[in-house]
Amino acid sequence: MEIKLSQCMIVKNEEKNIERALGWSKDITFEQIVVDTGSTDRTVELAEKMGAKVYHFEWINDFSAARNYSLEQATGDWIIIVDADEYLPTEDATKLVEHIKRIESDAELCDNCIALSCSAINVDDNGRPMSTVSNVRMFRNIPLIRFSGRIHEQHNIDAGKVIRMNDVQFVHTGYSETARNESSKINRNIELLRTELENDPENPNIKAYLADSLELSDNEADIAEAGKLFTEVINSDTPVHPRLKIKAYVHFLNKYVNDLENRDKCEELCQKALDEFPGNIDFEYFQASLLNYKNEHQAAWELLKSGEERLLSGANLGFAFYAPADPSMIYGQLLLAAQGLGDISGIIMYATLMLKIDKSRLDILCPYIFTLTSFNVSIDEMIGLLMSIYDLNDPKDLMFIARAAKETGAIDFAKTIIEMTRKIMENS
Repeated sequence: MEIKLSQCMIVKNEEKNIERALGWSKDITFEQIVVDTGSTDRTVELAEKMGAKVYHFEWINDFSAARNYSLEQATGDWIIIVDADEYLPTEDATKLVEHIKRIESDAELCDNCIALSCSAINVDDNGRPMSTVSNVRMFRNIPLIRFSGRIHEQHNIDAGKVIRMNDVQFVHTGYSETARNESSKINRNIELLRTELENDPENPNIKAYLADSLELSDNEADIAEAGKLFTEVINSDTPVHPRLKIKAYVHFLNKYVNDLENRDKCEELCQKALDEFPGNIDFEYFQASLLNYKNEHQAAWELLKSGEERLLSGANLGFAFYAPADPSMIYGQLLLAAQGLGDISGIIMYATLMLKIDKSRLDILCPYIFTLTSFNVSIDEMIGLLMSIYDLNDPKDLMFIARAAKETGAIDFAKTIIEMTRKIMENS
Protein backbone atom coordinates (compact mmCIF):
# COMPACT_ATOMS: atom_id res chain seq x y z
CA MET A 1 0.00 0.00 0.00
CA GLU A 2 1.45 3.34 -1.07
CA ILE A 3 1.24 6.12 1.51
CA LYS A 4 1.54 9.66 0.15
CA LEU A 5 2.96 11.57 3.08
CA SER A 6 3.70 15.31 2.87
CA GLN A 7 6.21 16.70 5.36
CA CYS A 8 5.46 20.37 6.15
CA MET A 9 7.93 22.66 7.92
CA ILE A 10 8.24 26.37 8.60
CA VAL A 11 11.81 27.56 9.09
CA LYS A 12 14.10 30.53 9.55
CA ASN A 13 17.89 30.39 9.78
CA GLU A 14 18.09 26.64 10.38
CA GLU A 15 21.19 25.79 8.34
CA LYS A 16 22.54 23.72 11.26
CA ASN A 17 19.43 21.57 11.45
CA ILE A 18 17.80 21.54 8.01
CA GLU A 19 19.74 18.62 6.54
CA ARG A 20 18.94 16.33 9.47
CA ALA A 21 15.33 17.61 9.54
CA LEU A 22 14.86 16.57 5.92
CA GLY A 23 17.23 13.61 5.87
CA TRP A 24 15.46 11.34 8.37
CA SER A 25 12.17 11.45 6.42
CA LYS A 26 13.50 11.38 2.87
CA ASP A 27 12.59 7.73 2.31
CA ILE A 28 9.10 7.81 3.82
CA THR A 29 7.68 11.06 2.41
CA PHE A 30 6.00 11.72 -0.90
CA GLU A 31 7.08 15.38 -0.77
CA GLN A 32 8.92 17.71 1.61
CA ILE A 33 7.58 21.25 1.89
CA VAL A 34 9.73 23.93 3.49
CA VAL A 35 8.21 27.36 4.07
CA ASP A 36 10.94 29.89 4.76
CA THR A 37 9.99 33.01 6.72
CA GLY A 38 13.07 35.11 6.03
CA SER A 39 16.31 33.15 6.43
CA THR A 40 19.59 35.02 5.98
CA ASP A 41 21.80 31.93 6.14
CA ARG A 42 22.05 28.84 3.86
CA THR A 43 18.76 27.26 4.97
CA VAL A 44 17.00 27.73 1.62
CA GLU A 45 20.04 26.65 -0.41
CA LEU A 46 20.47 23.44 1.62
CA ALA A 47 16.75 22.61 1.53
CA GLU A 48 16.62 23.01 -2.25
CA LYS A 49 19.78 20.93 -2.61
CA MET A 50 18.05 18.10 -0.72
CA GLY A 51 15.09 18.22 -3.09
CA ALA A 52 12.55 19.95 -0.86
CA LYS A 53 9.87 22.21 -2.33
CA VAL A 54 10.76 25.61 -0.90
CA TYR A 55 8.21 28.39 -0.55
CA HIS A 56 8.60 31.89 0.87
CA PHE A 57 6.22 33.48 3.34
CA GLU A 58 6.52 37.02 4.66
CA TRP A 59 6.72 36.81 8.43
CA ILE A 60 3.77 38.59 10.11
CA ASN A 61 4.39 37.48 13.72
CA ASP A 62 1.89 34.66 13.36
CA PHE A 63 2.99 31.02 13.45
CA SER A 64 -0.45 29.74 12.51
CA ALA A 65 -0.53 31.86 9.37
CA ALA A 66 2.82 30.39 8.26
CA ARG A 67 1.82 26.88 9.32
CA ASN A 68 -1.47 27.05 7.41
CA TYR A 69 0.34 28.34 4.32
CA SER A 70 2.58 25.25 4.44
CA LEU A 71 -0.49 22.99 4.64
CA GLU A 72 -1.98 24.68 1.58
CA GLN A 73 1.02 23.52 -0.48
CA ALA A 74 0.64 19.85 0.51
CA THR A 75 -0.69 17.38 -2.07
CA GLY A 76 -0.21 14.12 -0.15
CA ASP A 77 -2.93 12.08 1.54
CA TRP A 78 -1.43 12.64 5.00
CA ILE A 79 0.54 15.55 6.43
CA ILE A 80 3.28 15.36 9.04
CA ILE A 81 4.21 18.51 10.99
CA VAL A 82 7.85 18.78 12.04
CA ASP A 83 10.09 21.61 13.21
CA ALA A 84 13.66 21.96 11.97
CA ASP A 85 15.13 21.04 15.36
CA GLU A 86 13.23 17.73 15.49
CA TYR A 87 13.70 14.32 13.94
CA LEU A 88 12.53 10.73 14.20
CA PRO A 89 15.00 7.87 14.74
CA THR A 90 14.94 5.44 11.79
CA GLU A 91 13.08 2.73 13.71
CA ASP A 92 10.37 5.18 14.80
CA ALA A 93 9.98 6.54 11.27
CA THR A 94 9.31 3.00 10.05
CA LYS A 95 6.74 2.47 12.80
CA LEU A 96 5.00 5.71 11.86
CA VAL A 97 4.40 4.48 8.32
CA GLU A 98 3.25 1.11 9.65
CA HIS A 99 0.65 2.85 11.82
CA ILE A 100 -0.79 4.68 8.81
CA LYS A 101 -0.90 1.48 6.73
CA ARG A 102 -2.68 -0.30 9.57
CA ILE A 103 -5.28 2.47 9.78
CA GLU A 104 -5.81 2.64 6.04
CA SER A 105 -6.29 -1.13 5.78
CA ASP A 106 -8.89 -1.25 8.58
CA ALA A 107 -12.30 0.09 7.51
CA GLU A 108 -13.39 1.04 11.02
CA LEU A 109 -10.11 2.73 11.92
CA CYS A 110 -10.06 4.48 8.56
CA ASP A 111 -13.50 5.98 9.21
CA ASN A 112 -12.74 7.04 12.79
CA CYS A 113 -9.14 8.27 12.61
CA ILE A 114 -8.24 11.70 11.29
CA ALA A 115 -4.97 12.26 13.15
CA LEU A 116 -2.13 10.59 15.06
CA SER A 117 -0.38 11.90 18.15
CA CYS A 118 2.91 10.93 19.77
CA SER A 119 5.53 12.25 22.16
CA ALA A 120 8.50 14.50 21.55
CA ILE A 121 11.43 14.11 23.91
CA ASN A 122 13.49 17.22 24.70
CA VAL A 123 17.19 16.36 25.00
CA ASP A 124 20.22 18.24 26.30
CA ASP A 125 23.57 18.72 24.57
CA ASN A 126 24.63 15.19 25.52
CA GLY A 127 21.45 13.63 24.18
CA ARG A 128 20.11 12.98 27.67
CA PRO A 129 16.33 13.30 28.05
CA MET A 130 14.98 16.36 29.84
CA SER A 131 11.21 16.20 29.39
CA THR A 132 8.50 15.05 27.02
CA VAL A 133 5.43 16.61 25.48
CA SER A 134 2.64 14.94 23.51
CA ASN A 135 0.76 16.43 20.58
CA VAL A 136 -0.78 15.70 17.18
CA ARG A 137 1.91 15.21 14.54
CA MET A 138 0.10 13.65 11.58
CA PHE A 139 -3.32 14.16 10.09
CA ARG A 140 -5.21 13.63 6.89
CA ASN A 141 -4.87 16.31 4.25
CA ILE A 142 -8.29 17.84 4.85
CA PRO A 143 -8.66 21.56 3.95
CA LEU A 144 -10.80 22.19 7.05
CA ILE A 145 -7.90 21.23 9.35
CA ARG A 146 -6.04 24.40 10.18
CA PHE A 147 -4.20 26.07 13.07
CA SER A 148 -4.99 29.18 15.11
CA GLY A 149 -3.02 31.35 17.55
CA ARG A 150 -0.02 33.55 16.83
CA ILE A 151 2.25 31.30 18.91
CA HIS A 152 1.92 27.77 20.28
CA GLU A 153 -0.61 27.28 17.52
CA GLN A 154 -3.56 24.98 18.17
CA HIS A 155 -5.25 22.66 15.67
CA ASN A 156 -9.02 22.22 15.31
CA ILE A 157 -9.04 18.41 15.18
CA ASP A 158 -11.69 16.54 17.18
CA ALA A 159 -9.87 14.72 20.01
CA GLY A 160 -12.11 11.70 19.46
CA LYS A 161 -10.62 11.27 16.00
CA VAL A 162 -7.01 11.08 17.23
CA ILE A 163 -5.10 7.82 17.78
CA ARG A 164 -1.98 7.86 19.94
CA MET A 165 1.24 6.17 18.79
CA ASN A 166 2.94 5.09 22.04
CA ASP A 167 5.91 3.55 20.24
CA VAL A 168 6.84 6.62 18.14
CA GLN A 169 8.85 9.44 19.72
CA PHE A 170 10.37 12.51 18.13
CA VAL A 171 13.67 13.89 19.40
CA HIS A 172 13.69 17.65 19.97
CA THR A 173 17.02 19.45 20.39
CA GLY A 174 15.64 22.99 20.60
CA TYR A 175 15.75 23.19 24.41
CA SER A 176 19.40 22.18 24.75
CA GLU A 177 21.73 24.75 26.26
CA THR A 178 23.61 25.25 23.00
CA ALA A 179 20.41 25.78 21.03
CA ARG A 180 19.14 28.26 23.57
CA ASN A 181 22.39 30.23 23.54
CA GLU A 182 22.56 30.33 19.75
CA SER A 183 18.92 31.13 19.12
CA SER A 184 16.77 34.21 19.54
CA LYS A 185 13.64 32.05 19.64
CA ILE A 186 13.07 32.56 23.36
CA ASN A 187 13.02 36.35 23.10
CA ARG A 188 10.85 36.14 19.99
CA ASN A 189 8.38 33.89 21.76
CA ILE A 190 8.27 36.15 24.80
CA GLU A 191 7.56 39.16 22.62
CA LEU A 192 4.75 37.40 20.76
CA LEU A 193 3.20 36.06 23.95
CA ARG A 194 3.27 39.48 25.60
CA THR A 195 1.33 40.81 22.63
CA GLU A 196 -1.16 37.95 22.96
CA LEU A 197 -1.55 38.65 26.68
CA GLU A 198 -2.17 42.34 26.08
CA ASN A 199 -5.06 41.39 23.83
CA ASP A 200 -6.42 38.81 26.30
CA PRO A 201 -5.01 39.74 29.75
CA GLU A 202 -6.97 37.18 31.80
CA ASN A 203 -6.26 34.14 29.63
CA PRO A 204 -4.47 31.60 31.90
CA ASN A 205 -3.27 29.52 28.94
CA ILE A 206 -1.36 32.47 27.49
CA LYS A 207 0.03 33.21 30.96
CA ALA A 208 1.26 29.62 31.20
CA TYR A 209 2.93 29.74 27.78
CA LEU A 210 4.58 33.06 28.65
CA ALA A 211 5.77 31.70 32.01
CA ASP A 212 7.21 28.65 30.27
CA SER A 213 9.27 30.89 27.94
CA LEU A 214 10.32 33.27 30.72
CA GLU A 215 11.54 30.31 32.79
CA LEU A 216 14.16 29.59 30.09
CA SER A 217 15.59 33.11 30.37
CA ASP A 218 18.84 33.92 32.16
CA ASN A 219 17.30 37.13 33.48
CA GLU A 220 16.32 36.96 37.16
CA ALA A 221 13.41 39.35 36.64
CA ASP A 222 12.04 37.07 33.90
CA ILE A 223 12.33 34.01 36.13
CA ALA A 224 10.55 35.83 38.96
CA GLU A 225 7.79 36.86 36.56
CA ALA A 226 7.47 33.23 35.44
CA GLY A 227 6.82 32.20 39.05
CA LYS A 228 4.17 34.90 39.45
CA LEU A 229 2.40 33.83 36.26
CA PHE A 230 2.55 30.13 37.15
CA THR A 231 0.96 30.98 40.51
CA GLU A 232 -1.89 32.73 38.70
CA VAL A 233 -2.29 29.69 36.46
CA ILE A 234 -2.56 27.29 39.42
CA ASN A 235 -5.10 29.53 41.18
CA SER A 236 -7.10 30.39 38.08
CA ASP A 237 -10.88 29.98 38.19
CA THR A 238 -10.88 29.88 34.38
CA PRO A 239 -10.28 26.43 32.82
CA VAL A 240 -6.63 25.84 31.92
CA HIS A 241 -5.33 23.23 29.50
CA PRO A 242 -4.24 20.27 31.71
CA ARG A 243 -0.77 20.15 30.17
CA LEU A 244 -0.15 23.79 31.04
CA LYS A 245 -1.49 23.56 34.58
CA ILE A 246 0.60 20.46 35.26
CA LYS A 247 3.66 22.33 34.05
CA ALA A 248 2.85 25.15 36.48
CA TYR A 249 2.71 22.69 39.38
CA VAL A 250 5.96 21.05 38.28
CA HIS A 251 7.68 24.46 38.22
CA PHE A 252 7.14 24.89 41.95
CA LEU A 253 7.61 21.26 42.94
CA ASN A 254 11.03 21.27 41.26
CA LYS A 255 11.82 24.45 43.12
CA TYR A 256 10.74 23.25 46.57
CA VAL A 257 11.46 19.52 46.67
CA ASN A 258 15.11 19.91 47.70
CA ASP A 259 14.58 23.09 49.74
CA LEU A 260 14.51 22.13 53.42
CA GLU A 261 12.72 25.34 54.38
CA ASN A 262 9.91 24.65 51.92
CA ARG A 263 9.33 20.93 52.46
CA ASP A 264 5.91 21.54 54.03
CA LYS A 265 4.90 23.84 51.20
CA CYS A 266 6.08 21.27 48.67
CA GLU A 267 4.10 18.50 50.36
CA GLU A 268 0.94 20.62 50.43
CA LEU A 269 1.32 21.61 46.79
CA CYS A 270 2.07 18.04 45.72
CA GLN A 271 -1.10 16.79 47.39
CA LYS A 272 -3.10 19.56 45.75
CA ALA A 273 -1.65 18.58 42.36
CA LEU A 274 -2.48 14.89 42.90
CA ASP A 275 -6.01 15.75 44.01
CA GLU A 276 -6.48 17.60 40.73
CA PHE A 277 -4.56 15.12 38.57
CA PRO A 278 -4.71 11.72 40.33
CA GLY A 279 -2.22 9.17 39.06
CA ASN A 280 0.06 11.72 37.37
CA ILE A 281 3.42 9.98 37.40
CA ASP A 282 5.44 13.21 37.75
CA PHE A 283 3.52 14.22 40.86
CA GLU A 284 3.83 10.70 42.27
CA TYR A 285 7.60 11.01 41.82
CA PHE A 286 7.64 14.21 43.89
CA GLN A 287 5.41 12.62 46.53
CA ALA A 288 7.73 9.59 46.74
CA SER A 289 10.72 11.92 47.12
CA LEU A 290 9.02 13.53 50.11
CA LEU A 291 8.16 10.14 51.57
CA ASN A 292 11.79 9.00 51.28
CA TYR A 293 12.88 12.23 52.99
CA LYS A 294 10.55 11.39 55.91
CA ASN A 295 11.97 7.83 56.02
CA GLU A 296 8.61 6.41 54.91
CA HIS A 297 10.43 4.14 52.51
CA GLN A 298 7.82 1.39 52.19
CA ALA A 299 5.15 3.89 51.09
CA ALA A 300 7.61 5.47 48.65
CA TRP A 301 8.55 2.03 47.27
CA GLU A 302 4.94 1.00 46.63
CA LEU A 303 4.07 4.30 44.96
CA LEU A 304 7.14 4.20 42.72
CA LYS A 305 6.73 0.54 41.75
CA SER A 306 3.22 1.34 40.53
CA GLY A 307 4.63 4.18 38.40
CA GLU A 308 7.44 1.98 37.08
CA GLU A 309 4.93 -0.68 36.03
CA ARG A 310 2.97 1.88 34.01
CA LEU A 311 6.17 3.18 32.42
CA LEU A 312 7.31 -0.27 31.34
CA SER A 313 3.89 -1.32 30.07
CA GLY A 314 3.81 1.55 27.58
CA ALA A 315 0.57 2.83 29.08
CA ASN A 316 -0.67 6.27 28.07
CA LEU A 317 0.67 8.47 30.86
CA GLY A 318 -1.25 11.54 29.78
CA PHE A 319 0.36 14.88 30.48
CA ALA A 320 3.55 13.80 32.23
CA PHE A 321 6.75 15.60 31.29
CA TYR A 322 9.74 14.31 33.22
CA ALA A 323 9.45 10.72 34.44
CA PRO A 324 8.59 9.27 31.00
CA ALA A 325 11.54 11.12 29.45
CA ASP A 326 14.00 10.20 32.18
CA PRO A 327 13.09 6.99 34.06
CA SER A 328 16.28 7.40 36.12
CA MET A 329 14.31 9.90 38.21
CA ILE A 330 12.08 7.06 39.42
CA TYR A 331 14.97 4.61 39.59
CA GLY A 332 16.87 7.03 41.83
CA GLN A 333 14.02 7.27 44.32
CA LEU A 334 13.50 3.50 44.17
CA LEU A 335 17.19 3.12 45.00
CA LEU A 336 16.79 5.41 48.02
CA ALA A 337 13.73 3.48 49.15
CA ALA A 338 15.56 0.16 48.74
CA GLN A 339 18.50 1.48 50.78
CA GLY A 340 16.13 2.65 53.50
CA LEU A 341 14.44 -0.77 53.56
CA GLY A 342 17.74 -2.66 53.49
CA ASP A 343 16.62 -4.43 50.31
CA ILE A 344 19.87 -5.66 48.77
CA SER A 345 18.23 -7.00 45.59
CA GLY A 346 16.43 -3.68 45.08
CA ILE A 347 19.64 -1.76 45.62
CA ILE A 348 21.51 -3.89 43.07
CA MET A 349 18.68 -3.64 40.54
CA TYR A 350 18.18 0.12 40.61
CA ALA A 351 21.80 1.13 41.05
CA THR A 352 22.60 -1.05 38.03
CA LEU A 353 19.79 0.50 35.97
CA MET A 354 20.97 4.02 36.82
CA LEU A 355 24.60 3.28 36.09
CA LYS A 356 23.69 1.68 32.77
CA ILE A 357 22.04 4.97 31.84
CA ASP A 358 25.08 6.95 32.98
CA LYS A 359 28.06 4.99 34.26
CA SER A 360 29.89 8.19 35.28
CA ARG A 361 27.52 8.72 38.24
CA LEU A 362 29.98 8.64 41.14
CA ASP A 363 27.11 9.60 43.46
CA ILE A 364 25.46 6.28 42.57
CA LEU A 365 28.52 4.04 42.31
CA CYS A 366 29.93 5.04 45.71
CA PRO A 367 26.87 4.12 47.81
CA TYR A 368 26.40 1.06 45.59
CA ILE A 369 29.85 -0.29 46.45
CA PHE A 370 29.39 0.73 50.09
CA THR A 371 26.11 -1.19 50.30
CA LEU A 372 27.59 -4.30 48.67
CA THR A 373 30.50 -4.35 51.10
CA SER A 374 28.14 -3.69 54.05
CA PHE A 375 26.16 -6.79 53.08
CA ASN A 376 29.40 -8.81 52.86
CA VAL A 377 29.12 -9.36 49.10
CA SER A 378 32.40 -10.97 48.00
CA ILE A 379 34.89 -9.16 45.78
CA ASP A 380 34.35 -11.70 42.99
CA GLU A 381 30.59 -11.18 43.18
CA MET A 382 31.05 -7.39 43.09
CA ILE A 383 33.25 -7.69 40.01
CA GLY A 384 30.62 -9.90 38.38
CA LEU A 385 27.91 -7.31 39.05
CA LEU A 386 30.01 -4.43 37.72
CA MET A 387 30.86 -6.34 34.53
CA SER A 388 27.31 -5.67 33.30
CA ILE A 389 27.97 -1.93 33.53
CA TYR A 390 31.66 -1.30 32.95
CA ASP A 391 34.30 -2.59 30.56
CA LEU A 392 36.70 -4.29 32.93
CA ASN A 393 39.33 -4.42 30.19
CA ASP A 394 39.34 -0.63 30.00
CA PRO A 395 41.81 0.98 32.47
CA LYS A 396 39.68 4.16 32.58
CA ASP A 397 36.62 2.26 33.75
CA LEU A 398 38.69 0.30 36.25
CA MET A 399 40.29 3.42 37.72
CA PHE A 400 36.85 5.01 38.06
CA ILE A 401 35.66 1.97 40.03
CA ALA A 402 38.82 2.07 42.16
CA ARG A 403 38.23 5.73 42.92
CA ALA A 404 34.67 5.02 44.07
CA ALA A 405 35.87 2.08 46.18
CA LYS A 406 38.49 4.23 47.92
CA GLU A 407 35.97 6.99 48.65
CA THR A 408 33.62 4.49 50.30
CA GLY A 409 36.37 2.83 52.36
CA ALA A 410 36.29 -0.46 50.42
CA ILE A 411 40.08 -0.64 50.45
CA ASP A 412 40.49 -4.34 49.67
CA PHE A 413 38.16 -4.02 46.70
CA ALA A 414 40.03 -0.92 45.51
CA LYS A 415 43.35 -2.81 45.70
CA THR A 416 41.91 -5.66 43.63
CA ILE A 417 40.70 -3.27 40.93
CA ILE A 418 44.03 -1.42 40.88
CA GLU A 419 45.85 -4.74 40.46
CA MET A 420 43.53 -5.63 37.55
CA THR A 421 44.38 -2.27 35.98
CA ARG A 422 48.14 -2.85 36.44
CA LYS A 423 47.98 -6.21 34.67
CA ILE A 424 46.03 -4.79 31.73
CA MET A 425 48.47 -1.92 31.38
CA GLU A 426 51.44 -4.31 31.42
CA ASN A 427 49.92 -6.50 28.72
CA SER A 428 48.93 -3.62 26.44
